[in-house]
Amino acid sequence: MKISHKYLVEAIVFISYVLFAMAWVGGAASMQQIMSSMHVDSLASASFISGMVTLAKIVGTFGAAWIAIKFGIKYAFFISSILIVIGILTPYAPNYELLLISRFLMGLGGAFMVVYFNPIVMHWFPVKERAVINGLNAVAFNVGTGIILWQMDAINQISGGWKMSLVVFSLASLFFALAWLLVKFEPQATDTQQTAEEEKNNNYSYLDGLKDKFNWIYGLTYSGLLAFYICLFTFYPKAGITQSTWVIGFGIVGTLAGMIYSKKVPLRLPVIRWSGAMIVLTIIGVSFSTNSTLQTVSAILLGFFVFFPITALVSIPHELPKMTGQRITVVFSLFYSISYLVSTVVLWVFGKLVDINQGDYTVSFILISIVSVTFFIGSFFLPETGKKENKEELCAE
Repeated sequence: MKISHKYLVEAIVFISYVLFAMAWVGGAASMQQIMSSMHVDSLASASFISGMVTLAKIVGTFGAAWIAIKFGIKYAFFISSILIVIGILTPYAPNYELLLISRFLMGLGGAFMVVYFNPIVMHWFPVKERAVINGLNAVAFNVGTGIILWQMDAINQISGGWKMSLVVFSLASLFFALAWLLVKFEPQATDTQQTAEEEKNNNYSYLDGLKDKFNWIYGLTYSGLLAFYICLFTFYPKAGITQSTWVIGFGIVGTLAGMIYSKKVPLRLPVIRWSGAMIVLTIIGVSFSTNSTLQTVSAILLGFFVFFPITALVSIPHELPKMTGQRITVVFSLFYSISYLVSTVVLWVFGKLVDINQGDYTVSFILISIVSVTFFIGSFFLPETGKKENKEELCAE
C-alpha cells in the first residue's frame, strides 16, 4: 500500500508536528515532576535543559538541509520523526544526563521537521494551494500547545498520569512516522537541457544560501518576532504577566484568518507590514500597561496579529522565480537558524538586563519592544512575490 493522496500526506505532516508540540510542551509542563523524581532541584540544571533545547533548534535548523540533501526529503522527514519519538525516554529517564539527551534529540527532530514542511508542500501542492497549506502547517505547533495548556489535566486523568501521557504522545508519533514510510515520494523529473541558473538552483548549497542577501533579510525579519514570542513564555510569567494563553488561543484564530486572507489577497508585503506595526503596539500594551483589561485585550490582538501574516511570510520563498526543492530547503534551514540564533542572543541580553536592574523588567521590556520592530522594518526590504489579479482574469474565473 502506498499513500499518494496529497491531502493525506499533509494530514500526516500536520499531525506529526502537532504531536511533537504536545510531547514537547507536555514535557516542559511536567518538568517539575520529572526533576523531582530525579531529586534534582538546581535551577542551573533546569536552565541547562532550556539551553540544550535552544542549541538543538539552532543546530537542527542549520543542519536540516544537509540531512535532506544526503538522504532525500522522504527519509529526512522520517529521521526527524524518529528523533521526536526518542522523547519517550523523557518520563522514565533514570538520570539527568539521559533526560538531557532525550530532550535534545527530540528538539533536534522538531527543528528538522519544521524545515521539511516547505519542500514537501512544494513537491505535493501547486502554487495556488501552497499559501493555505503553509498556513495550516504554521498553526500546527499552536494547536499542539493549546491542547496541552487547556486539556493536559484531562489527558492525564484518561491516561493515568503525566508519564503515560508523554508515552502515548511518543507512540502516536511513532505510528505517524511509520505511516510516512508508505508515502509515495518520487523525485520530480527535471529537464535535461537546463539553463545555468536552473542548474544552480537545483544544486543550491549552504554557501550559495549564505551569499544570498534574501536569506539574511528573510531570517532577520522574523528574528525579532521570534525573540519576543519565546520571551513571552519564558520571562513574562515571571514578571507577573500571565496573558500568554490568550496569545496562543488567538494565534490559532489569526493563522486561520491569515490563510483565508492570503488566498483571497495575493500581495504579501502589506499584511506583513501592517501586522508588524500592530505587533509592536500590542507588545507595548502587554508589557507596560498597568490595567489588566488592557493587557488582556492587547494579548488577544497580539496573538491574532503575530500569526495573521505568517501564511504570507512563509509563502514568499515558494513564489520566488525558479524555486527548487533543494533551494527552498536551504532557504528555510537558514531562515530558522538565523532567527533562532539572533533570538537566543536577545533572550540572554533580556535576562542579563533583569539581573543588572535587580529584578526590574522595565529596561528588558523596552529592549524586546525595540527588537520586535524587525518584522515591520523587514517588510520594506523583502521582495513582493504576489501579483495582483486583473479584473479580466477574475471575470474569466
